[in-house]
Amino acid sequence: MSSSPPITRRRMPRAQREAQILTVAEQVFAERGYQATTMDEIAERVGVTKPLIYDYFGSKDGLLVACVDKARTELADVTEAAVRALPQGTSLEDVLRAGIAAFFTFIDGHVMGFRVIHTENAAAAGASTDIERIRAQQSAVVVSSLLRSPQLAGVPPLLLEGYAEVIIGACERVAVWRTHRDDISADDATDFVMSAVWHGLSSFAR
Repeated sequence: MSSSPPITRRRMPRAQREAQILTVAEQVFAERGYQATTMDEIAERVGVTKPLIYDYFGSKDGLLVACVDKARTELADVTEAAVRALPQGTSLEDVLRAGIAAFFTFIDGHVMGFRVIHTENAAAAGASTDIERIRAQQSAVVVSSLLRSPQLAGVPPLLLEGYAEVIIGACERVAVWRTHRDDISADDATDFVMSAVWHGLSSFAR
């Protein structure tokens, strides 16, 4: 994969600079892997000094964790937005499908970064806690946005939470599997997960 050209350095607000650094860092982590990535290369591509990146993120571990946290926020946003965009009265099956499809579409835009943060090196670097936060957050999104439907009125919350964990686990494993092959589309992945979980969940739907 070819390297992106260095970005010309210019003064900008801290929040904007942090976002720029995170975008470049995600790309470098994806290209090089965590261990081979250097702060020097990230600084060069962004067009800032290495001490500035340390000042913002503390360490390479801190930078990776910030990348994971950024992905966590964006993933929740796109999943919730996909569900909100559906017309009122959409069936529970279609709501669930839209949320799962949004997950796989998001991963397609971050496939290399997704691969990096699911390696042992990334977990050892201190990102494991934030990766678990992604799982917990997506599980909460599934319960609140996808499964809390009139069709499931009266279903015990514990059962909904359990199904949410099953859905998130299935999505994550299928997403990891897809990073190693190019013949499985986001739609295919959505169909795999839906076929695995919908039969059981639909038995509780009114």
